[in-house]
Amino acid sequence: MPRRIEFATLVTNPWSGETISRGGNGMSEPPGAHRPQSRWLVLAACIAAMLAVANLQYAWTLFTTPLKNDLGTSLATVQWAFTIFVIAQTGLFPFTAYMIDRFGPRIVVTLASVFVAAGWVGAGLAGPSKSLIGLYVAYGLGGLGAGAVYGACVGAAMKWFPDRRGFCVGLVAGSYGFGAALTILPIDSMIKTTGYASAFILFGIIQGVVVLIAAQFLRMPADGWAPVGWETIRQRVHRRVHQSSRDYTPQEMMQNRSFYILYLMMTLVTFSGLMVTAQLKPIGETYGFDKYILFGAVTVLSLTLLLNNVLNGLARPFFGAVSDRLGRYDTMAIAFVIEAVAITGFTLLVGRPFLFIALCGLTFFAWGDIYSLFPAAIADIFGNKHATTNYGIQYTAKGIGSILAGPCAAWLMTKYDSWLPVFWLAVGCNVIAAGLAVLWLKPLITRLVKQQIAEPAEAASLQPDLEPAPVKQATAR
Repeated sequence: MPRRIEFATLVTNPWSGETISRGGNGMSEPPGAHRPQSRWLVLAACIAAMLAVANLQYAWTLFTTPLKNDLGTSLATVQWAFTIFVIAQTGLFPFTAYMIDRFGPRIVVTLASVFVAAGWVGAGLAGPSKSLIGLYVAYGLGGLGAGAVYGACVGAAMKWFPDRRGFCVGLVAGSYGFGAALTILPIDSMIKTTGYASAFILFGIIQGVVVLIAAQFLRMPADGWAPVGWETIRQRVHRRVHQSSRDYTPQEMMQNRSFYILYLMMTLVTFSGLMVTAQLKPIGETYGFDKYILFGAVTVLSLTLLLNNVLNGLARPFFGAVSDRLGRYDTMAIAFVIEAVAITGFTLLVGRPFLFIALCGLTFFAWGDIYSLFPAAIADIFGNKHATTNYGIQYTAKGIGSILAGPCAAWLMTKYDSWLPVFWLAVGCNVIAAGLAVLWLKPLITRLVKQQIAEPAEAASLQPDLEPAPVKQATAR
């Protein structure tokens, strides 16, 4: 039987200047897939949405003490709300990622805006009414909404920017880390003047509205889309970053041991960062930094919270850009070692106010890399087509890390009446993750990519419909 020859042609979008592939290999674009809208506008909408949901995680520490007092319970009990938030955000992430791939990001994020608002509004109502269950439910809804926003925005950045994947994913993820820096001082001030319930409700409504507006500008590229000059760019990118020549389905990804190494690494490093995120205010109060005035009404603790969010946000595009040039796994190892060193210094010098600020900031800076490097690595290793859903599965590692970081860390501190065992555990997790990155994962991925290059016919036979057709060249099938 004669083989069918298929061709692909390039069409340039006159508004965005981007090149798309039409025809060949079943990759014709559906009607309306490319409206006159630049990928940079999509990126801007992703950044705005991520800025809006950042408070749900990074401003939580401001509310733990007043919630504990109002509810008449322990810190560990209150911190279960944070754990439920992260579990809802991460545990349902594969489902929300699938819904994004199925229905598109605009519809899913529009619905998520309701949950984002409900999370903080509900928490603001639950505290004064002394309803611990209400607090858990509200923060769980907030986690569901934040997870949907996160999945849609990071997924869009991964797919729209294969040429700048580390940097652009870092910009979007960095917005999630940086967002609270814009609001941490106003929220803290409002808690002190009008109460934490008012802060929850007002900022909850604002966050929901911003996400709703941003959602209207979100979309994904059609399968087979590529930026202008992608074939030339791709050769340059591959000299520094190994990228798979095929697209793995979620089922295939979960049969690959590279995925489980990445999963373990993300769990280990997530624990250390979330431990500081969730417990920073109680740690600061233990050493009296909430009352240590630096200037005006700014305390050591409030300045630390502000700088942490700025540095955490800046780290994501920074390490993403570095990884685009140095490689994902060497960059991971460098960042994890920096975090281990920072937490070691934090452990030894935590009682000194200015070193508390500096070392805590360095910890947040080094930790922020995971939210740009891991999604970029997932797309590099397992392909672009299913990247949103695949990273959704990977992101559940954050939920496991949150269990260790929230109530388990608080329990360990209570048991030993000291934060030092928690800090040393975090140091060990980072050292192990750094070793896994360069000694195990990097060689494994190098062999995988070389095998794909050496056996293109076999790789094509495994997933014949997932490879993009060469531009203006015949492909035998």
